[in-house]
Amino acid sequence: METLGIDIGGTKIAGGICDEKGNIRCLQRVPTPENAADINAAVADIYRRCKGEGDIKAIGISAAGNIASDRRTVSFAANLPAWNQYPLADAIEDLIGDGVKVVVENDANAAGWGEYRFGAGRDSRDMIMITVGTGVGGAIIVGGHLVRGAFGMAGEIGHIIMVPDGEACGCGLFGCAEQYASGSALERFAWSAARRQPNQSTHLLEACDYDRSKLIGPMVRDAAREGDPTAIEAFSRLGDWLGRLMADLSAVLDPDTFVIGGGVAEVGDMLLGPAATAFNRHLQASMYRQHASIVEARAGGNAGIIGAADLARDDRE
Repeated sequence: METLGIDIGGTKIAGGICDEKGNIRCLQRVPTPENAADINAAVADIYRRCKGEGDIKAIGISAAGNIASDRRTVSFAANLPAWNQYPLADAIEDLIGDGVKVVVENDANAAGWGEYRFGAGRDSRDMIMITVGTGVGGAIIVGGHLVRGAFGMAGEIGHIIMVPDGEACGCGLFGCAEQYASGSALERFAWSAARRQPNQSTHLLEACDYDRSKLIGPMVRDAAREGDPTAIEAFSRLGDWLGRLMADLSAVLDPDTFVIGGGVAEVGDMLLGPAATAFNRHLQASMYRQHASIVEARAGGNAGIIGAADLARDDRE
């Protein structure tokens, strides 16, 4: 059965028809509008562009935010206040008007499911995906089932408290993992190291014109690849926090595989190496147990599309 997967991101909305093997056709991309009504219209437009190329039975939408257990309502979205307690599935179904069912998934859950079914986690049974981007997202699969929780809020790995009374988080709490294991944390770590050792930070400081407000994650990545010691140190520090986070998760869920995705993880071993070292060091009973594999995501930027589509197919069937 063919389903349409839609990934609503901060800068673009992407969608395409997905088959049961995770293949995509009729791939469409449009800029993300600023308000809810225009987002709905953009999603409906992608559906109309694609419906002539396949018999679409359901639509899976990957959306950034907390999704209610009905898999139709966005409970809370930090970057789009109009989406709070917003009936997104109803709104899209009303616009389309073809009787096609819409299912909404949290974006990290959708990407994680895409990796589990068609990417780096396809040989695992119990998998946790951690997305390391501007923030930290997560998806938990146990026994082949996506864990959503009683109220649809499971998998918010970025908001596990790692440092009591630590850095303030946009969620309103303090010391969340997102403040120590994200792209935003990487920038903070890099700037701190550059201020301590400016003579060893030439690549990094020149890239941002010696201005903290201009420093972004890709600059840290590029400087690290050029051998900038402070940029490399920043990735090592980020990896240490990521490893600690995985060790904490293993104490509760004991997965066989961690899949690390998101833009920051594209540096590969520069991040995953320090993360694996810290994971081994902080894992409870580390010497007496099997260790989860830690692998880089493989499904790429389309993981949210194929994951949302596959979950919508599963819901339909």
